Amino acid sequence: MQLRNTIMIALAMMSAGCAKQACESTEKQPIQKPQIELTSDKFTPEALWAMGRIGSVQVDVETGWIAYTVSYYSVAENRSTTWIRIGAESEKGLEVFDEFVGSEPAWFGNSGCLAYLKGGKLHLRRDKEDVVVEGTEDVEGFLLSPMRDQVVLIKQVKTVPATVDKYPDLPLASGRVVDDLMYKHWDEWTETAPQPFVCPLSVTYYGEGERIKSAKVGEGVNILDGTAFESPMKPFGGVEQLAWNPNNEEIAYTCRKKTGLEYAISTNSDIYVYNIRTRTHTNLTEGMMGYDINPSYSPNGKYIAWQSMERDGYESDENRLFIMDLASGEKTYLSKGIDTDVDTYFWADDANIIYSAVWHATMHIYRTNLQGEREELTDGQYDYVPVAYVDNHLYYLRHSMCEANELYCNGQQMTFENKNIYDQVTMGTVVPRWQTTTDGKQMLTWIVLPPHFDPAKKYPTLLYCEGGPQSPVSQFWSYRWNFMQMAANGYVVVAPNRRGLPGFGKAWNEEISGDYGGQCMRDYFTAIDEAVQNLPYVDKDRLGCVGASFGGFSVYWIAGHHDKRFKAFIAHDGIFNMEMQYLETEEKWFANWDMGGAYWEKDNKIAQRTFANSPHKFVDKWDTPILCIHGEKDYRILANQAFAAFDAAKMRGIDAELLVFPDENHWVLQPQNGILWQRTFIGWLDKYLK
Repeated sequence: MQLRNTIMIALAMMSAGCAKQACESTEKQPIQKPQIELTSDKFTPEALWAMGRIGSVQVDVETGWIAYTVSYYSVAENRSTTWIRIGAESEKGLEVFDEFVGSEPAWFGNSGCLAYLKGGKLHLRRDKEDVVVEGTEDVEGFLLSPMRDQVVLIKQVKTVPATVDKYPDLPLASGRVVDDLMYKHWDEWTETAPQPFVCPLSVTYYGEGERIKSAKVGEGVNILDGTAFESPMKPFGGVEQLAWNPNNEEIAYTCRKKTGLEYAISTNSDIYVYNIRTRTHTNLTEGMMGYDINPSYSPNGKYIAWQSMERDGYESDENRLFIMDLASGEKTYLSKGIDTDVDTYFWADDANIIYSAVWHATMHIYRTNLQGEREELTDGQYDYVPVAYVDNHLYYLRHSMCEANELYCNGQQMTFENKNIYDQVTMGTVVPRWQTTTDGKQMLTWIVLPPHFDPAKKYPTLLYCEGGPQSPVSQFWSYRWNFMQMAANGYVVVAPNRRGLPGFGKAWNEEISGDYGGQCMRDYFTAIDEAVQNLPYVDKDRLGCVGASFGGFSVYWIAGHHDKRFKAFIAHDGIFNMEMQYLETEEKWFANWDMGGAYWEKDNKIAQRTFANSPHKFVDKWDTPILCIHGEKDYRILANQAFAAFDAAKMRGIDAELLVFPDENHWVLQPQNGILWQRTFIGWLDKYLK
């Protein structure tokens, strides 16, 4: 299902955000950068998990120094550590002069002073001296005011009474009493909400210098006090969903002021402005009915920008960029006409905004003025994530299907986090291929070729089915669905940008909703059939089909319709029974929009078409071995979907295997589970395709 986070949920998946599940305790020694020596040039799962994962990047305007996070994983200890590195630009890239454990770095604006989080507390660091800010405990995020005399602290607030609160004499009772929807979300029971506390911040210095003696916060004011609302919004929102006005007196914040059933069926969030002095709230986006998120003020404070979707209940609507003239209240649809989503964005100056957007399966960086006139700032077969624009220097992260994130500035590579691994392995190659679909349109498909590719040979080939369902098959790098891992094991991968993916226009993107078994599936068959027909190295007798989430649904569906094309299937966290999925999933807005309605709405033609195409109704046509994978903490698509599919296959006499992770959610985040996933994945394919 769609997992959209405007500041790159893909980045969270690929980088330090993944460390939350496997984070270390303060009693354990931090994980250092692994030093791995490979015995061959094969890119192994162990090499993948030894890679450093670059996350947040912050550039200090005053000093020019750069702070960034990098996470290292230990497979043996099954945990990770996130480090902050501080460095200065040099001819060879970034020269690091300080490194320490922490996360969420932000420059304090005091000659190289850095604020960051560690152990749930806010820290200030300058010249390698560390000061813990008194009064900060259990902090999940923070946002410093422009004058650095106030700070917003994000903390979890209890919103649902626990059983022991109701019945103190039953402290060991594990049962939960539920009386409304959204009682679970993503991978947790909904009992708390993140809320922002505005706190005064004071810093004491030694003498007249800039060396910090102590720091503390005063009593905070909870902006959402007395409510059960979220800001930032779960499950993926962070401090990018809040912003200080340059006047230091107002905070813009993102909030969906709904709970229970109303929350579960609506995506209508708004941008509110909170006045610190009067403690009043103003809704800037009232009447705009979809997701409104991620506010950001222009440096001069005259404008505010935010991202907005048009329709309530449609979480994959086009993510538009809006600005408002705060004096007149006039709103401008700044990204009108680009026909794709605006992802990460920020103000370059008072008159220009930098943003990223996907087009034709690559994510590039653009600059727009306040009249909507745009220019593209990057090129090539890569995905880019802009992070800062300082003195005409554009800083960005760059990755592709062949390489993980590294930091660049104006085309120069700044970090070389994984050079040791790249120097030892041979990666595959990725080539674009345009294919004609059954309705006469052009579809871009990535063809991934193995290392040491020989066009005269025949290779086992995988059809990759993307999740989302509306997430782009761009030049992404994944630490699980990693195409270089598949290629290293001798597989060609066919990865189509089928109907329902952004970057090819709004009509292409929306054609999947309410039609899961329609043109999107015909596109999959086009992708593999055209490859078989026109690429002589694709072995038609050794084809596999793999995918997760909607891709898992696709595998289950294709298993009942493939007409003996494939010899092996792998479905991860996929939907098997659409009727159960409609009732089981937490975010009902998704089910209502993408399925077209409820299965009991007999006169609803779209809904009836959806449920008629449920994969479980075609099990009688299953004839091919299948591996079903699922996490039991996945509350988006419950694990009983995989249990049912596995049981059905076994009862049909089909060879099947079930891989269950009791402690994983919609992803697989823990190192040893990740290695197990890779070994099981390749082992199953090798069993039937080699």
